[in-house]
Amino acid sequence: MRSQQYNEANDKATEMNTLTACVNKVVKDGYIDSFKVTSRGLYSCSTDKYFAPGQVKIVNFYRFEGESDPADMSILYVIESASGEKGTLVDAYGPYADENVSKFMREIEEVNKKEVHSDSAQKEEQKPDIK
Repeated sequence: MRSQQYNEANDKATEMNTLTACVNKVVKDGYIDSFKVTSRGLYSCSTDKYFAPGQVKIVNFYRFEGESDPADMSILYVIESASGEKGTLVDAYGPYADENVSKFMREIEEVNKKEVHSDSAQKEEQKPDIK
């Protein structure tokens, strides 16, 4: 009985350890589109639309490392577009990463930082003057 409980707990702990398992999980959560970075922006394979960095949000990301081969390192981005497309983008991670994908993801981060900074500044301006 004790070993069965241990195996069940171990299965739960390792559930998201592979790229395939993680993709399957996010697809079940509605992230069914497949994205890729092109010279025109982030491309939605299912809707044939392109998005600029300011039109997408990285909802989450997962990094995976191969047990014996550094070339097995990858990253899965879970993405939502401003118009409602929800999907994933997979890239190599580390030295094998696609420079275009890395650049696009940095641009998204910069847009998000500016939005957070702008929102904070607006909230600061709206505070009542307490004396």
